[in-house]
Amino acid sequence: MNLSTSGSRNGSMQVTVTAEMRRRIIEGDIEPGAPLSELALAEEFGVSRTPAREALKQLAAEGLVEIRPRVGTFVTTPSRREITELFEMKELIEGAAARLLAKRGRVAEIGLLERNLREADEAVARGDRKRHAELVQEFHDVLITGADNSKLEGHYRMLMNQLAYGRLVKTSLSQPGRALESDREHHLVLELILEKDADSVEHVMREHVRASRRALLAGLPTSRHEKTLSA
Repeated sequence: MNLSTSGSRNGSMQVTVTAEMRRRIIEGDIEPGAPLSELALAEEFGVSRTPAREALKQLAAEGLVEIRPRVGTFVTTPSRREITELFEMKELIEGAAARLLAKRGRVAEIGLLERNLREADEAVARGDRKRHAELVQEFHDVLITGADNSKLEGHYRMLMNQLAYGRLVKTSLSQPGRALESDREHHLVLELILEKDADSVEHVMREHVRASRRALLAGLPTSRHEKTLSA
């Protein structure tokens, strides 16, 4: 195998390893703070250590893992402050996305949102938390896609990766009454989009994200260090 072929294969395997590890972290298959071994990854995926090492570097650049020199590599555990800051950015981006979608008229994403809410209503009614959490993520994803702005979507995807949002949304929705509140808020967002009320839907969407953040933080444990800072 010549050098160019070897390099191409390593690059391809790095993409594969990165994508799978990103998925595991975001979906919560790997817990925050869990150690990650370059050697173990290489063995699991049947690759050399180079693609595994580069995959971890890429995940570190995305904020999903933390590489501590001479200590090891670990899945990032965002602090409450970091979550708050990320949600502040989420609020801005999703508010802008709702505004942009409201201005587009009856595009394909509207139908997707309508179907999403029908399924979400059913999931809430039967108490299916897992399915409802999936539909909540889908609602926000469709909203972002419907904004039809590639730069906005790019920033949003990176932000969601750093939040590992799939893990956090379940915590938020587990708070008493939050699932029903969230469902109602989504309905209001769609109503305002259908009315093409860009100003109101941006305001309502931002408040929805703030409400989600409050529910999430209420469900997260507070570290001893953070308790000291807030005392």
